[in-house]
Amino acid sequence: MKSFYLTDVGKVRDHNEDSVIILKNHKGDYLMAVADGMGGHRAGEVASSIAISYLSKQFTETFYDLSKEDAIVWINDVVKGVNTEIFKYEAENKECVGMGTTLVLAIITNEYILFGNVGDSSGFVIKNNKLHKVTVDHSLVNLLVEAGEITEEEAKDHPRKNVLMKALGASDEVTPDVFDCDLDVTSILLASDGLTNLVDSSKIEDVINSNMEIEEKIVSLIQKANNEGGTDNISVAYLEIEEKEGVESDNEGAED
Repeated sequence: MKSFYLTDVGKVRDHNEDSVIILKNHKGDYLMAVADGMGGHRAGEVASSIAISYLSKQFTETFYDLSKEDAIVWINDVVKGVNTEIFKYEAENKECVGMGTTLVLAIITNEYILFGNVGDSSGFVIKNNKLHKVTVDHSLVNLLVEAGEITEEEAKDHPRKNVLMKALGASDEVTPDVFDCDLDVTSILLASDGLTNLVDSSKIEDVINSNMEIEEKIVSLIQKANNEGGTDNISVAYLEIEEKEGVESDNEGAED
């Protein structure tokens, strides 16, 4: 497998509140995650950092030889653990009260692929050269679309499109959505809404299907979001799945 991740401040914000990671354990299992923080006094970047740090530590220390069923339990437990850590930090740092973060993650093993999400950061797979969204946004506009009150086109420019119905740090109890994915996919993409709000799915699909190197693809996606205004921080984690045997795996990342 080949992987790459990148986060960029965008063109409007004065600092980056996103955090992103890709990790591989000694068994060859992968964790991918993107967190999009929110809150004043730079607290959003604290919340997203807590999420990625806690998740990474738990993956490194506790994710070993888990069945799919146990991995689903693991995802639920670590997401609840992140929520607890955010509230604990707030209790000790009053200036950060009200901070929160979205979280989208993927676990990739030889036996299964699982996604988990809270909020509106998105998880996709590429299958037969087509981009498919796996996760479901916990946003007000998505709720309105599902209820038939607005169309998907109307949702794109809705004045309340950034209102979340669920986020880590927003309530004492939080349960992620978990999605079981076919193994028959060629790549996995996670992104904050700084990408998906500005670059439509067809353009993302075109970049992923291009002949560019993996790093160039992610840089290109971020450039496209910045070319459309870069109104938010932009984070992308991407993994290309190759044949399981005889392929050297690597893992790279970068931040801005």
